[in-house]
Order: sequence, then C-alpha cells, then structure tokens
Amino acid sequence: MSGGDKLDFEIRPNPAPVSAAERAALMANPGFGRIFTDHMVTIRYADGKGWYDARVEARAPIPMDPATAVLHYAQEIFEGLKAYHAGDGGVTLFRPEANAARFTASARRMAMPPLPEPAFLDSLRHLVEVDREWIPAGDDGSLYLRPFMYASEVFLGVRPAAEYLYVLIASPVGSYFSGGVKPVTVWVSPHYTRAAPGGTGAAKCGGNYAASLVAQAEAIEHGCDQVVFLDTVERRYVDELGGMNIFFVYDDGTLVTPPLTGTILPGITRESVITLAREAGHEVVERPVAFDEWQADATSGRLREVFACGTAAVITPIGRVRFPEGEFAVADGGPGEVSMGIRQRLVDIQRGRTDDPYGWVHRVF
Repeated sequence: MSGGDKLDFEIRPNPAPVSAAERAALMANPGFGRIFTDHMVTIRYADGKGWYDARVEARAPIPMDPATAVLHYAQEIFEGLKAYHAGDGGVTLFRPEANAARFTASARRMAMPPLPEPAFLDSLRHLVEVDREWIPAGDDGSLYLRPFMYASEVFLGVRPAAEYLYVLIASPVGSYFSGGVKPVTVWVSPHYTRAAPGGTGAAKCGGNYAASLVAQAEAIEHGCDQVVFLDTVERRYVDELGGMNIFFVYDDGTLVTPPLTGTILPGITRESVITLAREAGHEVVERPVAFDEWQADATSGRLREVFACGTAAVITPIGRVRFPEGEFAVADGGPGEVSMGIRQRLVDIQRGRTDDPYGWVHRVF
C-alpha cells in the first residue's frame, strides 16, 4: 500500500547476519552508539505519491548523489528512544507515541512531510522484532533506536525538497556516561548560544547539535563533561545543556525547570520527570532560572540538587559548575535523593518492573 497512515512493510532478512558468538562479544561492552544491529528500516516519500516502499532490510550504506539536498540545505530531523528487556522476559518501548508526535512537529518546522505516526510506530515494532537478539540485558543495557529523515532529492536550490528518505537504525548501548551514574561537571558557555526565539530550538534537527559542538569542545577544554547554554536574548537565563534538559531541586522539595518557550527541546524524559516528581508529592515549577540565581542558591545551600535528563543518559546529577570567572559546587556534589528516586521510578516503569498508571510502556512482545 502506498500513502495513507498505515504502510505495508516488506521484510527482507539480512542474508549474512552477525553470528551469535560475534554478537555476544560485541555486546559484552557496547558503549554508546558504537555498534549496530543487522537490519534497518527505510521508507521513501515523493511529492504527488506520498510515503511508499516501506521495508526492513539489511543495514547497509546509503548511496547518495553529491547534489542530494540534505548535504547543502540541512533538511534533516531525528529522534531517539530505547527498547528494554522487561522483567517478565518481554520487550518494552517507552512512550514511543510521544517520539512520533515530536517527529511530526520537527518535520513541520523543517518544511518536511510528516511521516504518519502509525507508520513511525510500526517501523519501531518491526525493527525490534527482527533484531530482538541485539537487546542487552541488565539495568544499564538497552537497544537505542534512531529514526531519522532527510531531504533525498537531487537538486541545488533553496526550497523544500520534493523527495525524502526515512531511516531507522538500532544500536545496543550501555550507560551513556562511562562509569554509570555519577555527578558531571558542566561549563556555562560565555560565547555561544543554542537557539534563538523563532528558530529551530524546539525541533530535533541536526543543525541544533552541530551548532553546539564548538561550545561542547570548549567545555572539554575546561575539564567539563557538558556545556550549559544561556538564553540568546539576555545571556542571563539557563536554557539547557548540549543535549539534555535541566532541573533544579530546592531545600523545600520544589523542582524548577526552564519553560518551553520555543528555544528548548520539549524532552520526553523532561515531561516524564515532571509527572513522576508530582506523583511523589513535589511541587514542580516551570520558570526562567538566571545563572546568577543558580550560583547564589547553590552557595547559600538553598539549592540541594541539579540534574540533567534525556533519553540517552536518563538522569545525570550535576556536581560542579564552571564559568570564566570561577566555579562552584551544588550541595555536596553527589547524586541527590530526589533525582535518584525519580530516576529509579522511571527506570522501573521503562522496564515493566512496576505499575504504569500513565500508559507509557508499549509492549512489543
């Protein structure tokens, strides 16, 4: 079937999959984003034809003409989510419908045709089913799913492309930060910003991340793990990290996080943290947080924890903050009780080990 919300997927098994022994060796220490499964999903789009040719096939290089539009005008979006081994031996996906909705929103912002959300969800299910042996066991292991779409028309001209390719690949992963959950040190960038009002900050597109890399490199030069961006207009308020949202936990148990004003990615983990914090009885406030306020409240002790969150890292405590004029610590610099409690609740839901009153977990099988 061509077009429409549902697509028929042709399954073409890889004729030369990785052997069980080699797969086990690769997955013994997978790291993050370094190894990949046997298969991928591809779906094509053309103006006047819609979405068509949905297939699961052997993972392979994608042939690309030098004049392919994405190489010149950067029409590209992506998502990231995980498949987990459940406590009963099954496999779960966490809030894939939220990723589908965000993928649609990103496509519209980048003048791209949205992939029907049922087709997006079906692509995840098909790939997880065919590559289920690549899902790592254990609390730190999961199968990271990377759906992406780009302008595949061959042309040079500044306009939305007429052809697109959707691709889904998968990577067995361990902990995002080596050594597991431990406090990170962040660098507050004095020179660079992530996104401006009216820009693409709320879209999950590669350009946002490309623009952050020079600041991330600056953070590493200063002995930090991640960069923190301030707002573009006043260079005063905290926006987010290079690839994660941020939360502040105060001594009265209140959580504060910057609001979604179009310059911050609407993180699915962020939204989940807000829900679970309120479930645990915490007040959650979405408001601007000035960097000066962050420093003053950390120094006074009023600020008890700061943590970053995202699909890849889940929840990561922030222990120290560096900036050109100095640095300061947050509380004792270690993982906080509030953030670690929320993290454990989130992980238990993701892996189907506890009740899921929100309907977040989708069973693949």
